[in-house]
Order: sequence, then structure tokens, then C-alpha cells
Amino acid sequence: MLEKLGLDAEAGAVYKEMLKDPQSGPADIAGRLGWDEARVRSSLDELARLALLRPSWQDPGVLKPVEPEVGLRYLLDRREAELQRRLLEIEQGRRDLVEVVAEYANLTRSSRKSADVEVLEGIDSIRLRIESLATACTEEVLGFVTSGVMSEANIEASRPLDLRVLRRGVRLRSIYLESIKNDNTTITYAHWLTEQGAQVRVAPTLPPRMVIYDRSTAIVPVDPEETRRGALVLRGHGVVGALCELFDRVWQSSLPVTSEPEALVDREKPELSPRSQAILVLLAKGATDEMIARRLGVSVRTVRRGTAELAAQLGAKTKFQAGMMALQHGWVDPALLT
Repeated sequence: MLEKLGLDAEAGAVYKEMLKDPQSGPADIAGRLGWDEARVRSSLDELARLALLRPSWQDPGVLKPVEPEVGLRYLLDRREAELQRRLLEIEQGRRDLVEVVAEYANLTRSSRKSADVEVLEGIDSIRLRIESLATACTEEVLGFVTSGVMSEANIEASRPLDLRVLRRGVRLRSIYLESIKNDNTTITYAHWLTEQGAQVRVAPTLPPRMVIYDRSTAIVPVDPEETRRGALVLRGHGVVGALCELFDRVWQSSLPVTSEPEALVDREKPELSPRSQAILVLLAKGATDEMIARRLGVSVRTVRRGTAELAAQLGAKTKFQAGMMALQHGWVDPALLT
């Protein structure tokens, strides 16, 4: 118990012996504790340092124990003072941390902002920049829309902007997740876009969300899993060119939103929809049900039902085994795994 006040066990034992018999000398205490005298004297030095011993007024050369109510109260007060000092140091450290973090954020923000890269923070700044770029573009807008369901708020924010772009004669091409066909609001909006002159296609899976303006400027999320964290505006010829090439490849393999998915024609293989093929590819990559559902824009329940059916067809015992067996049997194109 005394250790919590800063008194080690040996010094505490000697202090208690002295309280029992204040007339005890080092030899007496050593005998009762079964220690050598040097060990006792070391503890006496510690007690004197902590002001738990003081010279006798009657015998100036003799040390007497201070009453516990006084001596231990002193130790407690000192510990409390030390804690207060530490708390003040921690509070100062917290203030210093805030200052350093703010300074670092300013440095990284300024270093990341260049002619080729700009960081946008917050929904307001992202939407304002999208509006600015959409208004300035003159030829083409390309985009991946990776949410399986669009909210009414997002649709109402996008509709007038899309309409103004199309009325200026700008070519608008968008690829949505195939799962939008399960949401009446989103599929209705996709059909409305085609009626206004846009080209809309669907694919079972998509890369992270992005929008490209005039093949020269792109907006991509800072974190594809949490788009609210911010976005990057990219203008470099190399990186934007690569994103345009990615879009063109996905566009070639996607289907018009009004078309039905085409089944595989190889009679030796079962008829798999694009979604089933995508599930098998992701299974072979070791993706979990939750990851697959997020990529396809469908519920986890839908994925689990689909994987169970595919595993049963293949005779696989595990989901990962189903993906690998599909690859071995030629149900999945190996190029899709790269």
C-alpha cells in the first residue's frame, strides 16, 4: 500500500519496524527482519530522503520516525503535486500536438496542391468544383457511378447539371453498376439520361468512382471506401490519360442500360450472367461476401445466395475453392484476375 505513495517495500518494512519501536537501531531492525545491517541502513537513507525520519530533538544524533499522519500525508501531498505537474505537462503536450498537426496539415496541403493535383475537402467544395468543371467542358464527360442506389438528393443535384451539359452538345457517357436495375429511382434516372441524349451503360463491377472532363481533368475520391473524406482533382497528362484508357476498356465490356445481360454461349459451360462471373472472379481473389456486395452494389444476402448456388454447381466446399475451380474449368477468363 505504501508503494503507491512512492515508498518501496523494503523502506516501508523498516519504517513500520521503527514505528513499532522508535528506540530501535539498525542492528535491532536487521535482527527482527533477518536482513544484514547494510540493507537496513540503505532503507534508512531512503526514509530520510522522503522526510519520514528526522533527527531527535533530545538526541540530535539519533533519527526518529515521523508520525504516519504527518509523514505519509506529506508523501501523499507530494504525489498529488507531481500528478498535477504531469497533468499540466500533458495539457501542454495536447496544445503542442494541435499546433503541430495544424502546421503539418498546412504543409501537406500546400505541397499536394500543384498544377497537376488539388485536394478538395468536404461535399460543398467537391460539388462546387464539379459544377465548375462541367460548365467549362466543351467536348466530353466520362464517369463511373459506383453506387448501386442514388438518393433523391443526389439525383436532384445532378439532373440540372447533366441537362445543361447535354444541351450544350457535350457528349456524356456514364457507366453504372448493373445493380441499379434493382432500384426504381436510379434506373428511372438512367433512362431519363438516355432520353436526353446521354449514353449510359452498366457493368457488374466497376473501378472506384471518377469523372473525367474533356479527357484532361479528372476527379477521383481520396478514399474510394469513404467518398466524404474528400476528392482529388487530377490534371496531369499521364495519369488522366491512364484513367481515360481504363474508362474506354470498361466501356467496351459494358452493356447499354436498356439491354439484358448476355449469357455465355459456350455449351460446355453453364450460362453465367455478368454478375455471376464477377462473383467468381472476386471469390478467386479471396474477397469476402461484404467486399463483393460493396463492389457489385448489392446486398450481402444476394451475394451469399449467389455464391452458394455457384459453389453447389461446382461442387466446391468453400467460396474461395469455388472461385479457383471456376478458373480451372474455364468458367472465368484468367485475364480478369489481373
